[in-house]
Amino acid sequence: MNYYLLLRKRKLADFSTERRDYHLIRPERLRQGDRIGIIAPAGPVHQEELDRGAYFFNRMGLRVTFGKSIHQQCGYLAGTDEERLADLHAMFENPEVKAIFCARGGYGTGRIASQLDLECIRQNPKIFWGYSDITYLHTMIREKTGLVTFHGPMVASDIAKPDFDSLSASMFQQLFAPTTLRYSAEISPLNVLVPGESTGELAGGNLSLLVSMLGTPYEVDTTGKMLFIEDVGEEVYRIDAMLNQLQQAGKLKHLAGIVIGDFALTKTSVHTSSSSLEDVFRDYVGTLNCPVLSGFRIGHCLPHFAVPLGVRATLSTKRKMLLVEPGVNE
Repeated sequence: MNYYLLLRKRKLADFSTERRDYHLIRPERLRQGDRIGIIAPAGPVHQEELDRGAYFFNRMGLRVTFGKSIHQQCGYLAGTDEERLADLHAMFENPEVKAIFCARGGYGTGRIASQLDLECIRQNPKIFWGYSDITYLHTMIREKTGLVTFHGPMVASDIAKPDFDSLSASMFQQLFAPTTLRYSAEISPLNVLVPGESTGELAGGNLSLLVSMLGTPYEVDTTGKMLFIEDVGEEVYRIDAMLNQLQQAGKLKHLAGIVIGDFALTKTSVHTSSSSLEDVFRDYVGTLNCPVLSGFRIGHCLPHFAVPLGVRATLSTKRKMLLVEPGVNE
């Protein structure tokens, strides 16, 4: 299969639902020769992983700049909170840097969230890419500035792996031209949990991070949204608990739909759980009045289908398809 065919330029008229008014900032697209920045706002990374990631971007015609603290390590963090925050701000402020890619997730972005200079980001909108613990930054930036950000494979935890695949690599092409993404059952089997078709702003990310943000000023707004969730290494009962917390917090009400990404369970959970993960999902989404599809290869997996967050997405269970609007400007 030619995976590049999955990244199709389409007219926005493909989305039949009438556009609602909302503030949205699409970053400028990348061009050959542009400089990009790589930072580690969460966990630490190794130099050989950074080198492999830099080579990947060089082959796309991009020049790479690393954050000043990217080689630091404070236990499970890539430098102090002040150092990681300074790298993030410096990349947004630097006019030569056209996109920012996170080296890995892990833990740590929640520690710097309250000090984030949102006005700096709003005044210097650019491509921001990552996932996992980066969900904290995705959600906060989108909710507070309107900037579209990108949920996709990262430098050290994905690109540097020897099994990094062609589909995952092809997803970066959406940054060079406005591209409507089409995910169908040709990529992976998709399971209908609740039938229907609807359109809404794509929001969400890592389930455990979304739950950890509840009760903070930065929690995700799910009203009218196409909620996307994924996670890794959790027991089934833990996923049950997190979905229950989302439900109790009112985050599963008034949704446009739910896109269930990859959920790689622990080995213990796979072999000993008395309840399947799909049963748990059905417990929480079965009575919702919106379409729900599971099986998307989006998350801690390879291939990893990258998507922009903050743009409109259409989910159709009849066609078993997810269409996502372009994330960058012309």
